[in-house]
Amino acid sequence: MALIGNLRERPVRRLSQLYAGLVLYGVSMALMVRSQLGLDPWDVFHQGLSELTGLSFGTVTIGVGALVLLLWIPLRQRPGLGTVSNVVVVGLVVDATLALLPAGGPLGVRIALLITGIVANGAATALYLGARLGPGPRDGLMTGFVARRPRFSVRLVRTAIEVTVLALGWLLGGTVGVGTVAYALAIGPLAQFFIPLVAVPPAKADADDESTVTAGDPSRAPAA
Repeated sequence: MALIGNLRERPVRRLSQLYAGLVLYGVSMALMVRSQLGLDPWDVFHQGLSELTGLSFGTVTIGVGALVLLLWIPLRQRPGLGTVSNVVVVGLVVDATLALLPAGGPLGVRIALLITGIVANGAATALYLGARLGPGPRDGLMTGFVARRPRFSVRLVRTAIEVTVLALGWLLGGTVGVGTVAYALAIGPLAQFFIPLVAVPPAKADADDESTVTAGDPSRAPAA
């Protein structure tokens, strides 16, 4: 799979924004884990697998991301630098942050961790998508399937995937709670708010890359 993403235009800005977004994404995941109030569907799945295998949360996140990326091959999706970086950087950062953040604490502190984590996740999503260097592997799985099976809507495919991983994660012992619902309700509006603030406008030569960002952008896709 050849990497997409033209770095001839504003490479320093775009690379800095990409990796700032991925680091912030990993930190936001760790904040939600430490809140113990519920995770987003994919992280419920990651946590459940971590409990089952004894591997660290970040290691499982990297492993699942790599496996999902392999599913892009039959869908004929092309990853970007941001896609591959997403697989590795987010997992490393979430493990490092979890090592620094103590577990438990008063409910008020945990609520603050949850809210901060959700808002930071929305900002992080905008940063790495706005760099136009490729969506995350999980977003690409969704949009790639829809591209190959246009009779299915993005909303339907995304809902089916996330309900499936949420149910599997819950059965494996992942944390489902008020944070799961709060994330589902807030992440779309948050991304929609932040993306116009940080998106790097595409050059004419990068028009094809823009379609990738649009496909993975939760504020533009009709996903729940």
